[in-house]
Amino acid sequence: MPIVIGVDAHKRTHTAVAVDRATGQQVDVITVPARVKGFERLLAWARRLDTDRVFAIEDCRHVSGSLERYLIPAGERSVRVPTKLMAESRRVGRERGKSDPIDALAAARAAVREPDLPTARLDGPERDLRLLVDHRETLVWQRSEAQSKLRWLLHELDPELEIPLRTLDRFVTLDRVAARLDEMLLDVRVEICRELLATIRALTTRVNALETRIKTMTEKLAPGLLELPGCGPLTAAKIIGETAGVGRFASEAKFAMHAGIAPLPVWSGAKTRFRLNRSGNRQLNAALHRIAVTQIRMHQPAKDFMARKISEGKTKTEALRSLKRHIAPKVYDTITRHQLTTPAGLQSAAA
Repeated sequence: MPIVIGVDAHKRTHTAVAVDRATGQQVDVITVPARVKGFERLLAWARRLDTDRVFAIEDCRHVSGSLERYLIPAGERSVRVPTKLMAESRRVGRERGKSDPIDALAAARAAVREPDLPTARLDGPERDLRLLVDHRETLVWQRSEAQSKLRWLLHELDPELEIPLRTLDRFVTLDRVAARLDEMLLDVRVEICRELLATIRALTTRVNALETRIKTMTEKLAPGLLELPGCGPLTAAKIIGETAGVGRFASEAKFAMHAGIAPLPVWSGAKTRFRLNRSGNRQLNAALHRIAVTQIRMHQPAKDFMARKISEGKTKTEALRSLKRHIAPKVYDTITRHQLTTPAGLQSAAA
């Protein structure tokens, strides 16, 4: 059985703890600088311990990505450990407190307990898409803040000025507000409103451009997702980016567990029931939730599915969870099928 090397990654240092997979006992520990020379020391240390090993790295790629990019080309196998699993390992451990060695030990033991964690791989276009989606969401949040401030100031300046909800991202509405501000006496409030208008206009232009770019990338990476009822370009992009390569998952069941879709049993005795799964990737879970809610509104098979589950005695919430679990395999199959039909996918499958 190989040893498992848990790694707690930080901006300046990485701490690694080697654990015997059979016993779960700590074998050795090392702390190295988060630089190439430190990675070389870490790899040399790991190779002295055992010829058969796997690295279990906390899934925080903004600080652990450089280590993964060093280990994978060197032929090392690495898995990504969700932070929540590490917290559970710390909670059941005998050693109290929180330190880098304790966190690294928690990562290793979480990997021992969960042998089917997704394998780390080099970043590809999915990572670029995720960055673009995250950047767009940040800009949308900034625009919402500016819109909220603008609405309050406009209400103070002119309570009778009515701006319909969800229209401050439309240029025609921005032009109308700008024209109304030109009719007012110049003071600090009017000056701030004009600055907020310019900010909203610039952010809207950038958000629209990003949305177009994201849609183009999504059509290339997984066009089949856009054909699923209820799955628009932004939702499809979120799924692709958060999945980070569907090949990491051996089956759709593991994909569903990663997304927090798989139900968790919470029953004892004669009563059988399942509860909400609060683990997994919540962003991916939210994307699948949006598809399910949209299908309930406009897709007849989804309406029939919900009606059947409710007739079986499930609540509406439980039926919605079942629908999400029903959608997850379709999403997994769609992404997998496209991956295998692309030249890179065919080459990988042949290898």
